[in-house]
Amino acid sequence: MIYKRHAAMTATIACAMLLLVACGSETSSTDAAGTTTEVPAEVSTPPASEEPGAGATFSVDSWAGLPMDSERTKAEYEMLAKASKAWNLCVSVPHVKDPYWLGLNYGVTEQAKAAGVNLNFVEAGGYENIDKQIQQIEDCSTNADAVIIGAISFDGLNTTVDKLAAEGKPVIDVINGMSSEKVTAKSLVSFGEMAAVTADWLIKDSAGEPVKVAWFPGPKGAGWSEDGNKQFLEKIAGTNVELVDTKWGDTGKDVQSQLIEDALSANPEVDYLIGTAVTAEAAGPILRDKGLDKKVRVAGYYFTPGTLEGLLRGTVLAAPSDSTVLQGRIAVDQAIRALQGDPLMIHVGPELVIVTADTLSSFDTSSTLAPDGFKPVFKVETG
Repeated sequence: MIYKRHAAMTATIACAMLLLVACGSETSSTDAAGTTTEVPAEVSTPPASEEPGAGATFSVDSWAGLPMDSERTKAEYEMLAKASKAWNLCVSVPHVKDPYWLGLNYGVTEQAKAAGVNLNFVEAGGYENIDKQIQQIEDCSTNADAVIIGAISFDGLNTTVDKLAAEGKPVIDVINGMSSEKVTAKSLVSFGEMAAVTADWLIKDSAGEPVKVAWFPGPKGAGWSEDGNKQFLEKIAGTNVELVDTKWGDTGKDVQSQLIEDALSANPEVDYLIGTAVTAEAAGPILRDKGLDKKVRVAGYYFTPGTLEGLLRGTVLAAPSDSTVLQGRIAVDQAIRALQGDPLMIHVGPELVIVTADTLSSFDTSSTLAPDGFKPVFKVETG
């Protein structure tokens, strides 16, 4: 448990599930990137419950050092009640064209408001735009006291981080991971562990029967997707699972949809599609149109509103949550602590939670998803 769950959230999800079973009709919605997604007409993403803001305390994993293989312990993380001054923060991410990064945007901007700091949020438009991300960081860091980076590349921003560190500006590594030793702190979990959790579900779900799997780890070269791929392959090695295809690509829905089409065309006997949350979301309509929705089973290795809706519809069967919103909140708090010289946990990650139809009713979406209808916020000013 990350923090106290709320009965109202459980009731909302249960009600949505009942409506879905009773009605089952569909409409469409458009995400922040303008992508249209089919969703049940009677089911919307449940509203976030009361969220942890300034002064909140919750359970986390805490690493003794920056590397993911450092010693890990369970700890209680307490947010600062308020910043000592209106610090200026810069936040840079790969994009906000899927709901995962929209959740991060919600987390950092809401925590900035709660703590009373200013925040400038920039996004590079996709994982192919590392040069743009570097330029955006250089531009927005000019007037920033600290920088929070969701990196496009594991190694590609090290020179940028070196420059920021030389200027005395704290750098917080959020979500994706960077190899730089000049990072001040990390707010992130292991996507490798998340992929391994999904692989464990796959092995159990297939019940020892030989199965063929197409795997969609995400963009090639990103730290999180490379780690996810590595541990997924390690977990399924020597099992009944046969990996028949691996499709790398950006997490835009159009890209993932095309990768799914290609994988199904090349592997008509595939039993499972496993991959990013966007893959899991995109798979439902494609499988239905091809008459494969009763044959091919789908799971993601992280969580978005699309996977929630898929779980409600039965088109997605499992996905772990890394509490994206909470990671954003922690990153802002870490930046403030670093600036003020307050006690600082240098590597923190929320506890992983596997979400299936059986566990959905106890899952608190406010740790992971922006509220229904939330639009990205690019500037927070304390006034």
